[in-house]
Amino acid sequence: QVQLVESGGGLVQAGGSLRLSCAASGGILSIYAVNWHRQAPGKQREWVAYTTSGGSTNYADSVRGRFTISRDNAKNTVYLQMNSLKPEDTAVYYCNAGYSSGSSTIVYWGQGTQVTVSS
Repeated sequence: QVQLVESGGGLVQAGGSLRLSCAASGGILSIYAVNWHRQAPGKQREWVAYTTSGGSTNYADSVRGRFTISRDNAKNTVYLQMNSLKPEDTAVYYCNAGYSSGSSTIVYWGQGTQVTVSS
């Protein structure tokens, strides 16, 4: 059973930066595809970025060019570097890790970390 713990959220002014961490225990995160999602109050959860086990990355249009997802396999951690933050980036940010083998897929979620961007 993989456990994911997000950290690094907080309150920042518009234009500022934060780095979120998604630390894994109970499994080797490098074999998993890892996604970051976010959910703002009153809105549906939306996908933000992913990195595959092979290191490919992709981003939602709303964050491309401002956010960067990366891995530190030695620390069993995936990061989300968020620059040029906007008030509309305010949300609870969640990471998940997914692994597919044959016809089965396993997905684990963290508990989330709050990001608040003030104008």
